[in-house]
Amino acid sequence: MVSVEELRGLPAEERAELLRALIALADEDPLDQPRYRRRRGLVLFFLVACCAWLVPWTVLLGVTLPQHYTSRQWGVAWIGFDAALTAAFAFTAFAVWRRLQLAILGQVVTGTLLVCDAWFDVMLSWGSGEFPVSVVTALLGELPLAALFFLGARTLVLTTVRALWVREGRAGPVPRLREVRLFTIGRSVGGGG
Repeated sequence: MVSVEELRGLPAEERAELLRALIALADEDPLDQPRYRRRRGLVLFFLVACCAWLVPWTVLLGVTLPQHYTSRQWGVAWIGFDAALTAAFAFTAFAVWRRLQLAILGQVVTGTLLVCDAWFDVMLSWGSGEFPVSVVTALLGELPLAALFFLGARTLVLTTVRALWVREGRAGPVPRLREVRLFTIGRSVGGGG
């Protein structure tokens, strides 16, 4: 057994190499386990099936939906949506305050809801007197704020990768986000099998 004092006596490069070797001994990719490989296959099949179903469904809606529709639940729908948006803001604030990785999810969800809010505000006010206000609100409020949330989520992911890269004692540039695989910090090799 090597003592802490002996480890401190090693040059930084050797300590980093030893650290990487120790991590590699215990670094299993959970997606390589048979049960997760099967689940991954099922998830991929499900996602492709959803895409295959949604394309003709969207076309069908495009040709069959009425151009004008009156709903009694209009207010409830918008209040519910705004309540969900408020909850997403609150969840994101809590996760950022607590320094939780869930802040990434919160930012992605909140940004997505802001884009949806802008889309529906603009589309549902088309041709009305409220249309100019909806466009201005979308362009100067909701969409820039959504972009900030998406940028914030990306920054948190990259900062996490960078921190792990450094803590593992790796040299060289930190990999780009598109090169980082699930559950491992090393650069991806090959297509993603």
